[in-house]
Amino acid sequence: MLQALGLGPAEEAVYTTLLAHPTASAQELVRQTGLEEAETTRVLLDLAARGLVAIAAETASRVTDPADSGAGPQPARYRLTPPSVALAPFLVEQRNALHRAETAFSMLTEQYRTTAAHPAGSVMEVVVGVEQVAHRFHQLQRGAQWELLVFLVGEPIAVPREAADASESFALDHGVDFRVVAAKNYLDVPDVAGDMRAAITAGLKLRLVESLPLKMVVSDRERAMVPLDMTDSGGEPSAIVVHRSGLLTALVHLFEKEWAQARPLYATTTGVQAKAKADQRPTEGELEVLTLLLAGISDRRAASQLGLSVRTVERRTRRLMDLAGADSRLQLGWHAARADWL
Repeated sequence: MLQALGLGPAEEAVYTTLLAHPTASAQELVRQTGLEEAETTRVLLDLAARGLVAIAAETASRVTDPADSGAGPQPARYRLTPPSVALAPFLVEQRNALHRAETAFSMLTEQYRTTAAHPAGSVMEVVVGVEQVAHRFHQLQRGAQWELLVFLVGEPIAVPREAADASESFALDHGVDFRVVAAKNYLDVPDVAGDMRAAITAGLKLRLVESLPLKMVVSDRERAMVPLDMTDSGGEPSAIVVHRSGLLTALVHLFEKEWAQARPLYATTTGVQAKAKADQRPTEGELEVLTLLLAGISDRRAASQLGLSVRTVERRTRRLMDLAGADSRLQLGWHAARADWL
């Protein structure tokens, strides 16, 4: 926690231990923190020099009290300076450092765009090789401040799904608006359905379409990354990174068009459903089946993606049709839309 303000692990250990005690000596802090006595003493002196701790008044009084004159030297006791006073300068310095870093980032980005050797260099760059492609992918996802737009198609090549999931979690944890349109064949990747449900629970917005023209990630509408055909790069994974331009605007427009036409996946049973009787509305498991069926996925594929048996999928479909009073899946889709099930 305090390392973000510039304190090291040993300093944080001593400081947080003092939070739970009005005063403490170096020896007492050794027992509480597990640090060596010499290290603890050094940390206390450093914290005192920085104004974060002070020698307790009771220690000073012992020095001047005649009654203690024959008792021998007493170990110094320390107390915290109020955090609201002592830590404020550290917080200001960290904010200033972040501001300086953001300024440097903007200047370097602008310099790169204006000094590229080729006129097109400021619009797009080509990256070749697994490591380079993966590095730029993580830069785009982890560097997003407010929005990520993603097309998912087929199995990943340069970036393993586990690594992509880590960057995805990082973005969601930082409050990024994360929207994904996935082609149906992406659900053929093993175990992806469970990962998708977990991501949606964490805040990911996912929709499904029959097919997509390309894979893509767009970060803050400032940069985008699109894979290239590996035959054009000697069989190595490669991609173009597109910076702010008319081309980037076209990619964003393409995403919004596909998003508007796509179907939500794994709808949850909230809102209207919560107001109705449970036996008159689909369960969450039934809605998971429904979203896949309406996307044109077969019972067998839906069962595989949801980790169910085909018989269970058929049973849930039958109950959905009973609830809707439908004789066909076409009628089921019409009723689901009209009844706001999705």
